[in-house]
Amino acid sequence: MARSEHAWIGTGRTAVTSLAQMFDHTSVSLESLDALTAATIAAGEKLVNEVVSAPNRTFTSTMLPLESIARLVAEAYGEGPFAAQVHSDAAVRDAARASEERLTKWSLDLAYRDDLYDAVRAYAETPEANALTGEERRFLEFTLRDFRLAGQELPSETRDAIQKMRQRLVELELAFATNLAEYEDQLEVTRDDLAGMPEAYIESLAEGSQPGTLAITMDYPDVLPFFDQSPRRDLREQLAAKFNSIAVDTNGPILRDAIRLRADVAAAFGHDSWADYRMQEKMAKTPGAVAEFYDSLVPALTAAAANERAEMAALLAADGHEGDVQAWDRRYYHTRILQERYGVDPAEVAAYFPLDQVVKGLFEITQSVFGLRYRLVETTQAWHEDANLYEVRDATDNSLLAFFYMDLFPREGKFSHAAAFPLVPATVDTDGTRAVPVSAILANLTKPAAGRPSLLRHEEVVTVFHEFGHILHMSLSRARFTRFSAASTEWDFVEAPSQIMENWCWDASVLGRFARHHETGEPIPTELVTRLTDARNLNVALFNLRQIFLGQIDLDVHNTLDVPDPLEVEITRAVLTTFAHQPGTFIMPSFGHLLGGYDAGYYGYLWAQVYGQDMFTAFSDRDILSSDVGMRYRRDILEPNGTIDAADLVVRFLGRDPSNQAFLQHLGIA
Repeated sequence: MARSEHAWIGTGRTAVTSLAQMFDHTSVSLESLDALTAATIAAGEKLVNEVVSAPNRTFTSTMLPLESIARLVAEAYGEGPFAAQVHSDAAVRDAARASEERLTKWSLDLAYRDDLYDAVRAYAETPEANALTGEERRFLEFTLRDFRLAGQELPSETRDAIQKMRQRLVELELAFATNLAEYEDQLEVTRDDLAGMPEAYIESLAEGSQPGTLAITMDYPDVLPFFDQSPRRDLREQLAAKFNSIAVDTNGPILRDAIRLRADVAAAFGHDSWADYRMQEKMAKTPGAVAEFYDSLVPALTAAAANERAEMAALLAADGHEGDVQAWDRRYYHTRILQERYGVDPAEVAAYFPLDQVVKGLFEITQSVFGLRYRLVETTQAWHEDANLYEVRDATDNSLLAFFYMDLFPREGKFSHAAAFPLVPATVDTDGTRAVPVSAILANLTKPAAGRPSLLRHEEVVTVFHEFGHILHMSLSRARFTRFSAASTEWDFVEAPSQIMENWCWDASVLGRFARHHETGEPIPTELVTRLTDARNLNVALFNLRQIFLGQIDLDVHNTLDVPDPLEVEITRAVLTTFAHQPGTFIMPSFGHLLGGYDAGYYGYLWAQVYGQDMFTAFSDRDILSSDVGMRYRRDILEPNGTIDAADLVVRFLGRDPSNQAFLQHLGIA
């Protein structure tokens, strides 16, 4: 059934097929959020009634209205709840979160409706349903799985209890995110305390609350350069204590309640743990598979990390400090080794990465490799002056493929990390009309300061490329249904298309294309690029052991019904990092992934690297910027999105079974 007959009933919205139909984000208000939420739920209820009252069970009468509901809610998010991540008015952000809670709870409740389940199950038993193929068949199978995972096959009293617990989890997850977004703290220092820091960094800091002080906030552009370059070990320790204790008082209790509720949900289903329950939908399938994955890496990484620590310890002792290297020393001595062994000064490197030039380089590369064209849209109706809107067109036929926003600097109340958000999913109606997807990168990069443009640290360049991988995944999807669009692959594969993009940031021939000095316009010296790329695997063991530590504490709190204390888990597992736990700190209340969709799934970042690095061999074995390979990657991985199992996508693209060799070589332990 065509879009107009379902998804826009009662809402007044029109399918995005051109710039003129883009949503005006400046129109978001307390009133508009209330109206949007009410209209979306009303339209959704009408669609549900269409399904349950349909006289005949067909794909058109049963499944297409469910697709329309999914699109309705997905696009409502972009027009309403998304404002919680970006809006400058705290009251609007609060209202947007309230809207998200209402819409999420309403959507969640659909899987508990007996009449809706009965309708879908009745359709599944028809000859037409048995004859379905391809994406339609997958849509039916996944819908039935959703009902099963909601507890439709359990006794009604058990299902009712699960529904209440899941509703409460929605409340906890949103409260957790709110506390992170609104949290404020700072380390106040004097100019003397900032000796050894670049002048541009000092000038970027806001004034502190006390006369003559400057404030190091908890924003990445403030925190990370200080850890990297400040010789003041005492202040690095103080900053670490603050940074690793964000939202402890507010989010600590929420985290504990969420973990307990998740275990109770898993127990109601008869599963051994929340991790066991959640991994049914992922590539790993079982917590045991993740444990084996980690066990295959930790011994070799730990041995390599001992050598990395020894080099840091020698520098620590030479600086006159006694005792062991601590976690707040890692980035500082990593930077020192970069400078002393490789001759890489982060400030010198950043001078060649003004943000505008990085974005230009990113665009030139991906346009060439993937057959695309981008254009900055001058009038954006965006939520903030920092947000720029771009359109994406196919280079061959100039057809409009997508829109995306880039909102890259920190500000009060804004989402505090880096991520890509789908605002409108790419879908295709039965009449062939394709809804043009809209997405957004939110990041917190180094701000312009003292007459200088935004100069990115190399790791920030990597972040921009990484997040743009998600944008491409969302923008190029050719999935018909919302369920398989907007990077809707298995959650432990979804990072692979982003991690493959990071490789370009470490290639001398690629960096030489766009890295230009912000003052002179001179290209980055080949010799500096060589030194930078030679240092790619510097302290890679320590870095990845920390990633494993984060994945392991996530698994530990979710892989048992006898819920452990998360702080005790964190303290115990700190040994994985090879650094002692800093007394008085508790990072899990600020670990947004735990209540942001990656619960029992943070392992997916490292897991997905296996596939990302393996897929990149198709480029590196031939031509790192091959448009032939790029177009095949676009067709085989990005366009199908979630319509095919990720493992099958990889096999189709590589023409062979996946291998972990490129991943192990990347870690230096092959």
